[in-house]
Amino acid sequence: MIARYKRHNLIFKRPSGTSRGILTEKETWYIILEEGNKIGIGECGILRSLSFDDRPDYEEKLKWTVENIDLGLEQLWEALRDWPSIQFGLEQAFLSLESDNPFILFPSNFTNSKDAITINGLVWMGEEAFMKEQIDEKLKDGYKCVKLKIGAINFEREIALLQYIRKYFSSEQIELRVDANGGFKPEEAKAKLEELSKLRLHSIEQPIKQHQISEMAALCRDTPLPIALDEELIGITKLDEKAKLLDQIKPQYIILKPSLIGGFKGSLEWIELANQRNINWWITSALESNIGLNAIAQWTYTLQSDMPQGLGTGALYTNNIDSPLLVKNGALWYDNRGVWDESILTY
Repeated sequence: MIARYKRHNLIFKRPSGTSRGILTEKETWYIILEEGNKIGIGECGILRSLSFDDRPDYEEKLKWTVENIDLGLEQLWEALRDWPSIQFGLEQAFLSLESDNPFILFPSNFTNSKDAITINGLVWMGEEAFMKEQIDEKLKDGYKCVKLKIGAINFEREIALLQYIRKYFSSEQIELRVDANGGFKPEEAKAKLEELSKLRLHSIEQPIKQHQISEMAALCRDTPLPIALDEELIGITKLDEKAKLLDQIKPQYIILKPSLIGGFKGSLEWIELANQRNINWWITSALESNIGLNAIAQWTYTLQSDMPQGLGTGALYTNNIDSPLLVKNGALWYDNRGVWDESILTY
């Protein structure tokens, strides 16, 4: 087996804001495997400043991985417990190599274009006019679930944007989720959750920064609004530590980003623990290119969740990989009439 890796910087069409700052480009890496006349590809979706494996020796670890590819997926995955994005890239690459079609990792009614995945429409942080423009666009595009990133502008103005939606759409018509990305201070979080709960929101993601276990547990215990853990899961790689975190905080939801928590296997560990504790969950992509998004979407479909998933649309970048993925009426489809840019396989 021949293995190699390649870097690809994704360029945003428009700078996109989070509570951690403005993003103009997104670093990504591909692992490419070749064996005989077959080829496989996987994306290592690292998010600098957020990923657990955001380290200066990241490329060095990728080099070690491809040089030791003959160890096989299982042994490499365990050796890379502290490198979740590389674990995920390897899982994809091996599945891709084994498939008759390198882009079909999990054949299903989704990949046959017979069914779709309901997703939330994501509204990025920014100036009020920009956020309002995005909201109008998502509603026009038929989304039944809209997620707003909050924490970048004045809280009262963010409340006003949510009120703008509720003025025209009830909670039965449009499900509203918000993501604070840890933007609230612990001492102010409860009051802000009280204010947000008046707008009949579905949930709030990560209201306070991660690693404040007792504060987050207290919030989840007495919250007027369901809380979903997101960043809190990053860096927890051992099964017993995952169980301990859920038992300590007792969240209403957890959000699973395969690129950040060890790919499919790491995510399934969280799902099993959550199901045992009656904690619900959904899957979210993390700004991957269409290679990673495709893998996450196909796997997500196999889980048969009835909740809207947080899957991207691939439309953020000027230089994404052409793919059959498309969004229609608030759902992600795999359109068999579309084509992949297969040049990425020999990239």
